[in-house]
Amino acid sequence: MLTVKSFMPLALVVVLVVGCLSIVQPDAHALTLNVFTNPHPTVSGGTIGFAFAGDKFVGSVQTDGLNVLYSTNLTGGNVQVFAPTVSIPGGSPSSEHFVTSSLGLGGFPSRDIYVAAGNGIIHINNAGTASNVFIPTSGAGSLASAVRGILFDSIGTFGNDMLVTTSGGQVYRINSAGAIVGGAPLASVGEDTEGLDIAPLGTFGPHAGKLIVASEGSGTLRAITPGGVVTTITTVASAEELTFVPLNLGASGNSVEGFYGANFTDNVLKGNASEFTGFLGDAIVTGETTHVVNRVHFDGTNFVVTNIGTFTEQPEDGIFVTAAIVNPGPAVPEPATLLLLGYGLAGLVAWRRRKMK
Repeated sequence: MLTVKSFMPLALVVVLVVGCLSIVQPDAHALTLNVFTNPHPTVSGGTIGFAFAGDKFVGSVQTDGLNVLYSTNLTGGNVQVFAPTVSIPGGSPSSEHFVTSSLGLGGFPSRDIYVAAGNGIIHINNAGTASNVFIPTSGAGSLASAVRGILFDSIGTFGNDMLVTTSGGQVYRINSAGAIVGGAPLASVGEDTEGLDIAPLGTFGPHAGKLIVASEGSGTLRAITPGGVVTTITTVASAEELTFVPLNLGASGNSVEGFYGANFTDNVLKGNASEFTGFLGDAIVTGETTHVVNRVHFDGTNFVVTNIGTFTEQPEDGIFVTAAIVNPGPAVPEPATLLLLGYGLAGLVAWRRRKMK
C-alpha cells in the first residue's frame, strides 16, 4: 500500500535514456476481470502475492508469522492454509510478501515456493511440509534492502537464474545455490522497485530478452541487460506490477491459462487468455493508486501506453499462466526466432537447388 510502503532511494548507477517517445492513449479495450478466488476467512489480511505452483496456486496475505500463505486448486476453490508450520519473518515493507514458484530450470527445483521475507527469501517445498532460508532475511548474507519481487528466468537470457528487485532499488541475479551472481547487485536504479519480467525474444523493440522493472514511486519502467546496463523506457502512473503477455498465451486451450492479479484487499481476479489475444508480447502494468491496467506496446518507433481496464480495488502482484508455465522445460525458441529459422532454411534449400542445376 502506497501510504505505508517505505522508500529507500540510493544513488543511480547507470541510466541511459532511450530515444523513443512515450505516448499515452485512452481506453481501447474493455478488459474483463472476474473473481478467481477469495481466501477469506481461511486467512486474514489483504491479498498480496499469487503464484502458479503446478497442481495448485499459492498466494500470500498482508501479515507476518504464521498463516501468511494459502493455496487453492486450479479453479480457485478448496482454499487452505499453505505451509501452516512455516513462519514468515517480518521486515518486508508493509508486511507484503511476494511469492513465486520455481520452474525446474537452472538447477532450481520444480514447483517449490519462494517467499520474500525482509532482506531475504524463504524456500518451501511444493507440499508445504518443509522449508529453509534461501537468502538470510537479515544480517550477514542478506540483501542490501527488502525483497519486493522475485522472478525465475524462463527465457534463458539470464541463465534461468532467479532475479530479485528490492526496496532500495538494487536488482540481484541469484543462482540455484543461493549465491549472488558476480557477488554484487546486477544493477541499481536508485528507488523502490517491485514489478519485474523479461521481455519475450523478438518483441518490445530494442529491449527483447532484457529484464524490465517498474518503480511505483516515479512510475518509471527500466530495461536491464544481463551485463547490468540500465535504460529508462517510459513511465506509467503508480506502476506496481509488470508482466509480459506471453507469445504463446492460450496455445494449449487449457482454461488455467490467463492473467491473475491480487485485488487488495479482498480477492484475486482473473482475465481469460482470450482477453489478451491482441496484446501478445506487450507489457501489462497495473497502477496501484490508479487501479488502472495499462498495456505498453512498442509500435516500431514509440512505446505506446494504453489504458485497457481497471481493478475494482488496489492491484498488487500479478502473473500470466501459459502452456510454457504449465509444462516448463528447456528453453524453446520464440515464434519470431522460429520464423527467422524458417527463412534461413528456405534460403538454404533454394541455394542448394541452384547448385545442383
